[in-house]
Amino acid sequence: MRSLTLKLTLAFLIIGLLGALLVAFFVAEGTQRAFDQFVVDRDQSAVIAELAKSYSSDNDWSGAEAILARYFPARGRGERRAQPVVLVDRRGRVVVGGGRYPPGSVVARSLRNRGVPVVVEDATVGWLITANDGRRPSPGSPEGDFLGRVTQAIILSALGAVALALLLGIVLARTLTKPLRELTAATAMMASGALGQQVVVRSRDELGTLAHSFNLMSANLAQTSTARRQMTADIAHDLRTPLSVILGYTEALRDHKLPPDQEIFETLHIEAQQLQRLIDDLRTLSLADAGELSLMVEPTAPVALVERAISAHRSQAQAVGVNLVRECDTDLPLVEVDSERIAQVLNNLLSNALRFTLSGGTITLAAALRGSMVELSVHDTGSGIAPDDLPRVFERFYRADVARQQGNGSSGLGLAIAKGIVEGHGGSIRVESVVGTGTTFTISLPTVGVRGQGPGFRSQARFSGS
Repeated sequence: MRSLTLKLTLAFLIIGLLGALLVAFFVAEGTQRAFDQFVVDRDQSAVIAELAKSYSSDNDWSGAEAILARYFPARGRGERRAQPVVLVDRRGRVVVGGGRYPPGSVVARSLRNRGVPVVVEDATVGWLITANDGRRPSPGSPEGDFLGRVTQAIILSALGAVALALLLGIVLARTLTKPLRELTAATAMMASGALGQQVVVRSRDELGTLAHSFNLMSANLAQTSTARRQMTADIAHDLRTPLSVILGYTEALRDHKLPPDQEIFETLHIEAQQLQRLIDDLRTLSLADAGELSLMVEPTAPVALVERAISAHRSQAQAVGVNLVRECDTDLPLVEVDSERIAQVLNNLLSNALRFTLSGGTITLAAALRGSMVELSVHDTGSGIAPDDLPRVFERFYRADVARQQGNGSSGLGLAIAKGIVEGHGGSIRVESVVGTGTTFTISLPTVGVRGQGPGFRSQARFSGS
């Protein structure tokens, strides 16, 4: 039985059937007991009066059985024949009874206390007790006909409940399994290569949450596949340009179309360096993705990181007429970082800032304490980044302004590598920008004693002893 619909339908049917049978049993039992009590209560006063009169005149219970037989016909057959009430004398012995209470047996005092006393001349001479022995009235008697009709109604109601449970089971089973069938079909299509499948979210319960999660997963897989194809195309494009230059010059040199002078060798060396940078960037990024980027962490002063970055780019900034400004809080705690890797990140951010800041502009490097993290920020007064491009600046090979970045030696991987390095330290990096006003990149790094390492982070502690 592989069908979930059939399993759920049978489960609902079994539950409905068991529930109907239990309800029918308890209702039937309760109805019979209540009916017995009703019959006794209805004729109780008349029966007690006749029993008292009979005992008073005969001074015994010789006429009691006939009196009880008129009011309460005996139930059952043969030896099991008994009346629905039991009459006991003052000593607790059964005078009229049967079944569980045969004549001559003694009834417990607790049971007698629940009975109705028969009083003659202010003295209790016996008790009338409801037997409730479970025997049904004889067929054809008014009581038997009444209980028969009640039983029939209970059986019909139970059958109706079972039929309704079966119908509801089928409807609910189909309703519950429809999203699963849709998910199965969408999963099969994804397995065949059709990524990006979406299913309808029909509810807010667990199945709705599952469908929503599937849609997110499918969309992410499709986006990742697209990004992978785009990255492959971008890598091929970035490799093709320097390779074309190198091949062109080497073929010309081989065919003696160009003289082997120093200028040609310089050009070949520059293009080879460009290839080497791209290969190194790809390797660094792959290590960061795999969590295998080795970081030699040590307590480092944030001000030293800022000073190192400014010193490395001071001459370049002066050449293009851009002012470099340092703004660092005093008494900053040490950060636990790989200074070489963080320097690589800051150099990348400063190079980008210099690339897009016009002469006369300003680039500010700042360091400040924010809670348990130290924030290093690079703010420029350049052209800024468009709002549509801002969420994608950390994507691989993404260039917000292709026209301005062509031929600048950039691989398009710098910000993606920076993000991987910072997150490998257990930190974070974010960007804020206003077109025409400037851009700010902010790096948050953990201080010494607040070790926040990213997933797959592999570090080698290195302490200078200072």
